[in-house]
Amino acid sequence: MTLKQLIKLEDKATEIWVVSPTLHYDIENKDFSEIVSVNLGEKAKYKYIVPATRTVEKNMKAYQKRYGLTDVEMQENFLLLPSSEFTPFITETAIYDASADCIACAAPATDDTNEIIKFKEETARQMAKHFKSIWKKYKRKNP
Repeated sequence: MTLKQLIKLEDKATEIWVVSPTLHYDIENKDFSEIVSVNLGEKAKYKYIVPATRTVEKNMKAYQKRYGLTDVEMQENFLLLPSSEFTPFITETAIYDASADCIACAAPATDDTNEIIKFKEETARQMAKHFKSIWKKYKRKNP
């Protein structure tokens, strides 16, 4: 499915459940944020499961301001989870040749299917940068 097809699907939906590690699409992607704005105006129901992180908290404040939601609506529409509870929603991600071509792919964590997402090069490089940073933080040396 392409991003355009996904936007069309969301545009027609009356109830949308989102599991997101950062709220990127609803805050930073212009096409999606326009659809969310229109859908909320047409009384579509959005429910979010997100991890309780600083990034998400910041993006939730931006979401509330952008879409004009009350504190009560935010509490009803968002479920903040500890990272350990958020884990089942994470896809399996692999980064190949991070110091060369840098290709990143993701797939469902427990399915053996041919449904693979290949990320754009810039996204792959950012993922590799985060991987290396986290690895160094806890292992205290380069991967």
